[in-house]
Parts: sequence; structure tokens; C-alpha cells
Amino acid sequence: MAGEKYKDLDIKTPYYILDESALLDNLKVLKRVMDESGCHILLAQKCFSMFSVYPLISKYISGVTASGLYEAKLGHEEMDGENHVFCPVYLDDEIDEVIEICDHIIFNSFNQFNKHRAKVIEGGKSIGLRVNPQCSTQVGHDIYDPCASGSRLGITRDKFDNQPLNGVDGLHFHTLCEQNSDDLATTLVAFEAKFGDLLHDLKWVNFGGGHHITRSDYDIELLIKLIKDFKLKYNLDVYLEPGEAVALNAGYLVGTVHDIVQNDMDIAIVDTSAACHMPDVIEMPYRPNIVGGGEVGEKEFVYRFGGATCLAGDIIGDYSFDKPINIGDKIVLCDMAIYSMVKNNTFNGMPLPSILIEHIDGTIEVVKEFGYSDFKNRLS
Repeated sequence: MAGEKYKDLDIKTPYYILDESALLDNLKVLKRVMDESGCHILLAQKCFSMFSVYPLISKYISGVTASGLYEAKLGHEEMDGENHVFCPVYLDDEIDEVIEICDHIIFNSFNQFNKHRAKVIEGGKSIGLRVNPQCSTQVGHDIYDPCASGSRLGITRDKFDNQPLNGVDGLHFHTLCEQNSDDLATTLVAFEAKFGDLLHDLKWVNFGGGHHITRSDYDIELLIKLIKDFKLKYNLDVYLEPGEAVALNAGYLVGTVHDIVQNDMDIAIVDTSAACHMPDVIEMPYRPNIVGGGEVGEKEFVYRFGGATCLAGDIIGDYSFDKPINIGDKIVLCDMAIYSMVKNNTFNGMPLPSILIEHIDGTIEVVKEFGYSDFKNRLS
């Protein structure tokens, strides 16, 4: 099973490890989509910003997109290719640097657009507006739905009345979260119904992120068709900016069982933490896969895995196994390259996991290690 081999590494846990071969497989899929559809694909750094692999990523896709100045600076410094940015607000003491280093600058409101338009035009950069097509296709992930009632993200069509669009080159929407291309098709119908009359005068449109392109059941052929049809109809460039699709199933988090306690069930306490090392387990919420672990009732031996923090809810999940778990055993959590390293924290003084990469030739490189100073120096 993929990931099983990481149990045998003589490396102190916890650590994240990126499988470069799996990353490359994803990049080849994304390159195929670009080649066959004529679109541009950008890495959304909010999901994955392990810049040591940016040189590899830049060989296959068009560049990066950022959610603010710091991510924009990282993309500018470390990735060859285009550098796009969307932020709900651009601060006055940051906008000049954003303009200097970014190619596309996307605004979330007409207030922001009108405030900064002249500077961006003077800087020769492309301007976009994020729009809200008011079409929700998500089920159960309301926290990630930008089309929900009361959303602060994206301009609704009624706000376009009597607003001059001088200088606008493109429109951007981002409505999906870990979804297939059928949901993009639904969204495009709503997007065209509300904003289609504006598209013939533009240079580009950005379909945002949330496209799970490298998932095994993703309908790539439909995606390619949607992009080609859209480009042909409106004669403009199409951008996509997935984050998860780039590093999906390419990373693991390895931890060690340090104690087993009983309270109505066996509870294994590990040196990895849902709250600190994989916050989406609690925020999303979801139950990550563990190598060798099944659903409760599927196998004979059942364990709950929890972290070593004082948070009662620091629970990774409940799993069943073919044989008992023992103190000292290692566990390998799957799909931990995305929304994990970028979100981790040192709550309770929890050590941050080291970051490793298994290269295509099988060699293991320790990319980054952390210590007490990383915790201490955050707040003083």
C-alpha cells in the first residue's frame, strides 16, 4: 500500500513527507488539460506552498496565484511563470509592492477597484474583478461556500449597475471545493446567465479553484470540453487555479503511538495532532485515511487516535485494524501535503513536524526541521 514504506524510516516523528513521483503524476495530468484545452493552470499557494518543489511544478503549469502580499512575494521569488493575486482588501502600505510583482490583480469590490485602478493601470498590470454567480453546488461544506447567503466574497451582478469597467480585463469566480467538472458545468450556466453579456469585451476569465482534476474519478474529458467551448464562444483566455489537484495524494504525515488508554474504547495517543498538524480534520471536518486502517466494524481491532494537546476534541478519528496497535507503532496519515503544512500551528507548544521529500530516485531529503525557537519566537 502506498505510504506503508514510511513506517520503516529511521527518522524522528512527526514528519510530513512528499512523494515526488506522485506529485509528478499530478502535474502530468494538469499539463495534459492545459495542452488539450488551451487553458492556463496556476498553483493556489494557499493550499500548498512547499517552494522547494516549485522548480519542478513550473515545468508543467503556468504559474501561481496568491491570496495576499506574502504569498505573492513567494510566487514571485520562487516560481517561474505568471503570478496572480486575489485579496478581499489590499492595504495601502502593500498595494505598490503587489502591483510591482503581480501580473493579474483581482479585486473583490468596486470600492477596491476604483481606489486602486489608476495605480494598477499605470503599472501595466491586468485587472480582474471577482464575481459571485450566486450558484451554490456544495453539499455539507458551508464554511467553504462563497455563494452562500451573506458571503463577503465576489461581486453580485446587481452591483454592476452604473459602474464603469474601464481597465477591467477579466472576471474571476471561485465557487467549488473538491468538486468534479459537472459542478463546474452547472456553475458556468449561472455565470453566463449573469455575466455573459460582459465577456465579449474582456481578455480572460478565471474559473477559480476547487477542481479535483487529479482525483481518480474526475471527468477530465468534460473539463476539457467546457474550457474549449468557452474559449471558442467568447474568444478569451481561461485560467484555473487549483491547489489540491497539484499535490493531491502526494503527501503523508507520519507519527508514533506513545500511549494507549481505555475509556469505553482503546484510545491511542500519538505525537501528531489534528488541531496542530492537520487543522482541516477539525475545521472541514473530515476523517483522514490511515495506512492499514479501515472503518469501524470493518476489521477486528478498533482504536481512536488522538493528539497530545490538552484540547479534548483533538481527535483524528476512529479506525479498525487487522492486528492490535502497540505503543511504539508508527501511523501514516494520507493526503497530508494539502491544507496541512500551510495551516499547522504550535498550540500547546506542540512541535512542528519536519518536512521531507522522497525524490523520484528514491532518496529521502530532509527539507526543513523545526525546534523550540519556532514556537518561542512567534509571539515575542
